[in-house]
Amino acid sequence: MERTGTILRGREFEPIEGRVVIGDDGRIEAIEETAVESEDIILPAFVNAHTHIGDSIAKEAGGGLSLEELVAPPDGLKHRLLRQASQEELAAAMRRSLQFMQESGTAACLEFREGGVEGVETLERAAEGLEIEPIAFGRETIDAMRAGDGFGASGANDANFDAEREATREAGKPFGIHAGEVDETDIDPALDLEPEFLVHMVHPEPAHLDRVAEQEVPIVVCPRSNLVTDVGLSPYAELSERTTLALGTDNVMLNSPSMFREMEFLAKLSELSATEILRMATINGAEIADLEYGLVEPGRKARLLVLDGDSHNLAGARDPVRAVVRRAGVDDVREVVFGSATV
Repeated sequence: MERTGTILRGREFEPIEGRVVIGDDGRIEAIEETAVESEDIILPAFVNAHTHIGDSIAKEAGGGLSLEELVAPPDGLKHRLLRQASQEELAAAMRRSLQFMQESGTAACLEFREGGVEGVETLERAAEGLEIEPIAFGRETIDAMRAGDGFGASGANDANFDAEREATREAGKPFGIHAGEVDETDIDPALDLEPEFLVHMVHPEPAHLDRVAEQEVPIVVCPRSNLVTDVGLSPYAELSERTTLALGTDNVMLNSPSMFREMEFLAKLSELSATEILRMATINGAEIADLEYGLVEPGRKARLLVLDGDSHNLAGARDPVRAVVRRAGVDDVREVVFGSATV
């Protein structure tokens, strides 16, 4: 199996005209630089590094509410709606969001999964038969972490997570936690837990930035969500100078889980380069979850996004990386390659 076009290869997304050869094992066998007739643009499929897709039952609910009124446990609007819905309703709604992500070029999402063990199991049902890989960060109980792929904590001001952190470490799974979303008060307690990653970090102070650099803890930023909830925007350039950044779309209640929209938004409100933003949307999120894709390189699992470079939107683009980050959208997707399968 092969795909031809302009290949965005490696961590720098160097544009190479040629073909990607995919073996029977679903891995990239070779990248051959050669003249081809295809106008397609081939890049790694996205990894959405922070989602809450249980909110798929409540898209655009709660207009005008504060962040606390919307999502604070246990009685924010989101949590009340989740309690009212059946597991069948939740699974059906989550499946629609997973299908949208899959069809728009996302290979995996790092899902902070509410509902304990039952919530993790509902996510598994929602994903049955799909190619996208939802990575379940169980919440609320240690058993949910054991049933899933890691633990996703709400925030250090909400509870003491020492036991959950220790159990997650013993299980050899990643521990992620929200920090610095509303203010700075939960950042140091979150860093004390030595998490594998933090989410948001809108309000770090200089001392927090120093700790982040010292601990080398990656950060997932969610710019559209932070704008909608009016908590502010992360200091992207300062964070990027100190650690690895990944990109997430956060609550489906607030935003579509479109990595195209998230990249464009970040590109146009920050000083980060298109290359860095594309890394945030692909390999950086993959490495947080220890996934074997996120790059177009021999030996990697073939999780590829193929865009129509001759679409009305992309035709004439001089810089394919900038075009992908700042301009491309769902309508430009020709196919998504998952090993030997395509969607």
